[in-house]
Formats: sequence, C-alpha cells, structure tokens
Amino acid sequence: LLIGMGVWEYAVPGGSPRVGILRFETTRGDRLFVSLLGSAFICLFWLGLVGPSLWWALALCLGYALCVFRWV
Repeated sequence: LLIGMGVWEYAVPGGSPRVGILRFETTRGDRLFVSLLGSAFICLFWLGLVGPSLWWALALCLGYALCVFRWV
C-alpha cells in the first residue's frame, strides 16, 4: 500500500486536503491510515465472531476502504 500511495503521489502530486463527512480536512495519507485502522478492527471482530476464514472480512475491508477514500 505504501508503494501504491507513493506511485499515486508521483503520478498525481498534491492530493489537496478535503473535508468529508468527518468535517475536518483529510489527506490521502489520513484516509489510508483510517482505512487500515478500521480494517484491522473489522478483521479482529471477524476472527472473534465468525472464525479464521477471512475472505469475507477481506471483501468487507475493501468495501470499507473504498467508502473511506470516497467520503471521508
């Protein structure tokens, strides 16, 4: 993810901060951090409630990350 974010920043420099539903400015790095933190909690809850098969949790995490990058 870090390499991908570096390539994205090189291809489209700047990534100016924007105000989303959290009502404060976030940059790409902030949104990546929020999505990684939330994904970790999603996977932990999945492990605790469902079990060791994390494929559906991965799909849920990807959807969560897309929502974070779109609206936060």
